Amino acid sequence: MISEKEKMKAGLWYDANNDQDLINARINAQDLCFELNQLKPSMEKERRKIIHQLLGYYPTDLVLLSPFTCDYGSNIHIGQNVFINVNNYFMDGADITIGDHVFIGPFCGFYTANHPLDYEKRNKGLEMALPITIGNNVWIGANVSIMPGVTIGDGCVIAAGSIVTKDIKANSLVAGVPAHIIKKIIQ
Repeated sequence: MISEKEKMKAGLWYDANNDQDLINARINAQDLCFELNQLKPSMEKERRKIIHQLLGYYPTDLVLLSPFTCDYGSNIHIGQNVFINVNNYFMDGADITIGDHVFIGPFCGFYTANHPLDYEKRNKGLEMALPITIGNNVWIGANVSIMPGVTIGDGCVIAAGSIVTKDIKANSLVAGVPAHIIKKIIQ
């Protein structure tokens, strides 16, 4: 029999709200985020230790400002030289992969969870987690929401307030609700 965590990782419908293993993993991540968010920015050694516990590694040249929140931590993969501003939420039921040299503005959300339209299934706690992938050299403005299953290509700029619901080709400037390509960025 396949576990709810295995279903989650496989992109299948799974019980997110009633499976004790998943609940315990989320509580552990919440506790670690709480601890991280109580530390002074100057307490770099202690912050690095908690980030390592949360993610299972410490990304090279990461700047992660508090407060920061995630569901599991273990499904977050961050490249080199990444800046994550304040009040970001990573709903990491599925993998969230952030490339190198990525700037993430304040109040952004990375949402891997998708819920059934049928309220009876939704009320049972079912959800499906789809991965989010952010390429290299991407700038994500303030208050951006990135939805389940989205891939953003290298070199993109996502304007503040955008809601990204579909894949974005490399070197695109996107804006809006839902986000759409405004123009190609030419280097």
